[in-house]
Amino acid sequence: MSLHPRPWPEVPPLTAQVARAAFRKGNLAMHIRDELAAVYEDERFTAAFGVRGRPGISPGQLMMVTVLQFSENLTDRQAADAVRDRVSWKYALGLELDDAGFDASVLSEFRTRLVEGDLSTLALDALLARLAARGLVKAGGRARTDSTHVLGAIRHLCRLELAGETLRAALEALASAAPDWLTGVIDPSWQLRYGARIDNWHLPESETRRTALMLDHGRDGYHLLEQVAAPTAPPWLRELPAVDALRRVWCQQFYRTTTSRGAEVVRRRESESEGGDGLPPGRDRLISPYDLDARHSIKRDHGWDGYKVHVSETCNPPDPAPTPTTPQAADSAGRGDLPNLITGVLTTAATTSDAAALEEIHTGLARNRLLPAEHLLDSGYPSAEQIVRSARTHGVTLVTPVLLDQSAQARAAQGYDKASFSFDFDQQHGTCPQGVASTSWTPCRQRDTDAIVVTWAKADCGPCPKRELCTKGTRRQITIRDRDLHEALAAARAEQTTDEWKRRYAARAGIEGTMRQATHVTGTRTARYVGLPKTTLEHNIAATAINMIRLDAYWTGQPLDRTRATHLARLDFTQAAA
Repeated sequence: MSLHPRPWPEVPPLTAQVARAAFRKGNLAMHIRDELAAVYEDERFTAAFGVRGRPGISPGQLMMVTVLQFSENLTDRQAADAVRDRVSWKYALGLELDDAGFDASVLSEFRTRLVEGDLSTLALDALLARLAARGLVKAGGRARTDSTHVLGAIRHLCRLELAGETLRAALEALASAAPDWLTGVIDPSWQLRYGARIDNWHLPESETRRTALMLDHGRDGYHLLEQVAAPTAPPWLRELPAVDALRRVWCQQFYRTTTSRGAEVVRRRESESEGGDGLPPGRDRLISPYDLDARHSIKRDHGWDGYKVHVSETCNPPDPAPTPTTPQAADSAGRGDLPNLITGVLTTAATTSDAAALEEIHTGLARNRLLPAEHLLDSGYPSAEQIVRSARTHGVTLVTPVLLDQSAQARAAQGYDKASFSFDFDQQHGTCPQGVASTSWTPCRQRDTDAIVVTWAKADCGPCPKRELCTKGTRRQITIRDRDLHEALAAARAEQTTDEWKRRYAARAGIEGTMRQATHVTGTRTARYVGLPKTTLEHNIAATAINMIRLDAYWTGQPLDRTRATHLARLDFTQAAA
């Protein structure tokens, strides 16, 4: 299939007439066409299509269909049917009323081409570029970011089930690709053991029998891998994805050793806490043979298998007197306050911490030239390094609660905490509240970070009349960071206690409503597709759909929905008591 770019078609007169008669005030699909015209030009999709072959359906139209599909959380078949039988969708796409549409499989192939062409973020990027040209989004101002868990499109498997299903999946792939070869390396008993999916098995309840069954899987898996790697086996069998998954899972779950008598035995890897040689860390451990990017993670008391998505959106305060600089901006200003729009989406493995994702979040916002001046975050994102790096590299001020001083004095809210001391980085000494200088300034490494240990002499601390407020030991010792990090952390800790900071930070709470809209409207909570690349594509399209929904409300003057409350919850008992 090749790409032959063509202009976005005009709305046929008959389609426009019928659509206007059916929807006098328009609807989401019609408003998108009227307000934004051609959001997705075909030229943007060059990387996903070849230059030879039969011309395909316009990728710009397919992208618009996909966004509309996510706005209603439709399946591919439902979306393809909507193209055929919904006049408003034909209006948005510029199709004749008798246009027969396309088969539902076209949407799946289209998404695959987007991933292979590295166009996973195109849906959101193109929309943001169009909105920036109209003055609806811009750099600077204020933004907020939060993350939520995403369940992978896989079944949760224990270690025994993982081993059995991984081996069964490899056998199934080999039986389809090379049936004659496979019958020559296994016996009929394998067909009885691995002919059915693992969820149809009745696993033993005894721990001893479960361990023995897993070791049986291990021996069978090693036998199959040896046969695949044998010189007589077709070389291309080793490249099958299911065989590669089997090899990787077996490296993580089993190992072979030789006994004192020279016999080779298969053993199951155990965690170090169980006295074993150690399982791989969670960030590397495979949990399914069908999704090699999904990981298991735990946050507080909640565990899940899958991914994590970070969503960033604008949250600028109302402008009391906007000054439009362009006709488009003047039109936007006449409609009231600009809507809060999603400007960035980042999908990561479930084990990636929020702090590790912040730099990539800022990089993505910078790519679209939508970096905020202030970035509101919860306490999972910041660190002293991030505060300094964001300000220096991106010019972004992080408005976020940082970890407070964890010294005994700070926790007890009495005595001399770290903030009570002053430090001279040029002269390399500290001064206590009593005016006594430190005697030791020692740079070191603690938890893989640079630190400085400042120590006062026993001779000074011992006779000090305020020693009980300072330390229970014979001398005071304080660990601080390098100058820039120490000063940034101290300033952040001091600022977050002020009423002004609390007022600014209160705006971060609104991101929770966006996360709920993403999970309940577009179905983001559970991944539609397998693998990190396609899940990234899904989340970018979902964010685009949410922006379309919010823009529709903005264009039609619909107020934001209020928080739902029952009539009983809204009863006012104060008046009844009076």
